[in-house]
Amino acid sequence: MNDTALAVGLCLASAVAYAAGAVAQERLARAGAARSAGALLGSGVWWWSAGLNAAAALLHAAALRYGPLTLVQPLGALTLVAAVPMGARRAGRRVAAAEWRGTLATVAGLGLLLLPASGPAPDDTLTLAEALAVSGATTAVILLLTAVRDPGAGLRHATASGLASATASALTQTVAVAGGRGGSLLSVRVAVVALLVVVFAVGGMLLSQRAYRGGGLGAPLAVVNLANPLAAAAIGAVLLGERLQGGPAGLLLAGAGALVAARGVVLLTRAPLASRGAPAPPLVPAAAGELAVPAGRVPA
Repeated sequence: MNDTALAVGLCLASAVAYAAGAVAQERLARAGAARSAGALLGSGVWWWSAGLNAAAALLHAAALRYGPLTLVQPLGALTLVAAVPMGARRAGRRVAAAEWRGTLATVAGLGLLLLPASGPAPDDTLTLAEALAVSGATTAVILLLTAVRDPGAGLRHATASGLASATASALTQTVAVAGGRGGSLLSVRVAVVALLVVVFAVGGMLLSQRAYRGGGLGAPLAVVNLANPLAAAAIGAVLLGERLQGGPAGLLLAGAGALVAARGVVLLTRAPLASRGAPAPPLVPAAAGELAVPAGRVPA
């Protein structure tokens, strides 16, 4: 199996795990159990979603060892493909036509972006100075996006989550590639970058939780899946020497893909609120060691 095929396979597994985690997070948000950090940490459902996200992150990190950011990140759109029908099933409804159109447009657009993005296994990594600069810039943008509270805050939190996840992926690739070359995992650079990975990965998850609280599942998840690969591609192009394949034609294809994906996000954003499902039933408090579940449901 070549490096590209292995990276794609790992991305598929990661997308399914991320989708299941996103559905659990959105369900928890709509149940009104995510109003504070204390409430989240006391919820078995949140810990379940955290475990799914952790497993997905490990698979994603492995994919970044074998594929460039410009290939791996767009495949995150597969999370949206899985999450929208999974979320509808959990809510006991059918996927609305607007959601299908938005999902398909987002995935098709990111698929066009993917075509010129394939390339060899990554070789370059971020220096410590570059990692700190990227982290600082991302933090500043996230603070700007989340500073104002208004009806559009949900999608801004989703954008911030996508940026945090993209930065975490770029930093993860540095750790994965440096370790894969036989370099010391205990070096100062790798240790600092690994710590930053944890900060941005957890931050991205908490930001997405806030986005789901006011925006349902489809639109915030679409925004995350659009902001993530675009930010990662910028980091890959500017700092890691990654380039789109195909010259001017590749650039046109990528531009067309970005427009189609943006259209998909707009469709998901405009989906009627009723199509996002009725309010979730309250979560039944869990006994020690058990998951909290919606009233009337029996845990699988």
